[in-house]
Amino acid sequence: MTTLPTDGIVRVSEEDPHRHEAFLPAPTPQAHAANLVPLPDGELGCAWFGGTQEGLSDINVWFSRIGADGAWTAPTQVSSDPDRSEQNPVLFPTPGGELWLLYTAQYAGNQDTAEVRLRVSTDAGRTWGPVRTLVPASSTGGVFVRQPIVVLPSGRWLLPVFHCVRPAEGDWRGDEDTSAVLVSDDNGATWTHRPVPDSTGCVHMNIVPLRDGTLLALFRRRQADVIHQSRSTDGEHWSAPVPTDLPNNNSSIQARTLHDGRVALVFNASSAADATDRRVSLYDEIADDGRTSTNAAAQAPPPGAAFWGAPRAPLTLALSSDKGRTWPVRRDLEVGDGYCMTNNSRDGLNRELSYPSITQTADGWLHIAFTYFRQAIKYLRLSPDWARA
Repeated sequence: MTTLPTDGIVRVSEEDPHRHEAFLPAPTPQAHAANLVPLPDGELGCAWFGGTQEGLSDINVWFSRIGADGAWTAPTQVSSDPDRSEQNPVLFPTPGGELWLLYTAQYAGNQDTAEVRLRVSTDAGRTWGPVRTLVPASSTGGVFVRQPIVVLPSGRWLLPVFHCVRPAEGDWRGDEDTSAVLVSDDNGATWTHRPVPDSTGCVHMNIVPLRDGTLLALFRRRQADVIHQSRSTDGEHWSAPVPTDLPNNNSSIQARTLHDGRVALVFNASSAADATDRRVSLYDEIADDGRTSTNAAAQAPPPGAAFWGAPRAPLTLALSSDKGRTWPVRRDLEVGDGYCMTNNSRDGLNRELSYPSITQTADGWLHIAFTYFRQAIKYLRLSPDWARA
């Protein structure tokens, strides 16, 4: 278990009165991939996955909320599959008042076996309905989610997904992953698949509605070079992703449009260029039978292959006033060396600051949750003044 102060109590930072922070309670050795969202009852909720180690079958989804006392509640386990690793939860408050929980379920480290599952709550996450498969895996690979569903003014729902493509030979590595959008015009009853053109290597598609009615999408890059972007006017037809000047380390990002119209992005300001070593894959320590191994051999992958092992730090907030074309304001939220050459949380070896989630409440405060050393989820509450420049 972690030695971090995971009591869930939100405290004012000693260095900055505009910054409040907490470590969410951590009932498992590993905690990763937070998703933060205002709940239908007006409170704030957070979901993440936890267990022994990503890829093992004891990885499940957990859920906590800010309680009446202002502290994060003891988390409840909201998924349980004895055969699959359940990952990447996404919370979605529907326009009709339900709370959807989407997450992935895969065998061991094989993301090309993943399917997307769904549970629905009618009481803001206090109880949940039965599990059902929303998007099954296919003969060509698995499907993953990471970013939230977007609802357009027309009522159309957009669910960004990425396909973990099964290679012709060997295990999944992420080299050929692509992005797509599932489009629903009947409140999620049926979905139409719309691939993003020329998106190989672009994953974790984050759709950001802009004030002019257009849509910006930002992508994590498997090649760990830079964040890519795409644009659309209807959510169905997207431009081919193109590079930005923001680095990416093959780790997750998240952005949203603020009340004042600016786009806020949280990401790791690092890339493969900052790495002194690399991993073969995300799951170097997961053997075929699901047990952990000590395989850290870093054989040189072919050119263009997914890059694993770039530092997952610092964690940086960037702000854009021109619809995501430039990002002149950049401020570090958390700094460190970002060591992530292992996912071993039991021995406290991982030091990544990663997988951010960001939202803004009606009072203007920014709320951010992220992975801290793979041992806990850290929460930040920033005053509107903190992000002003």
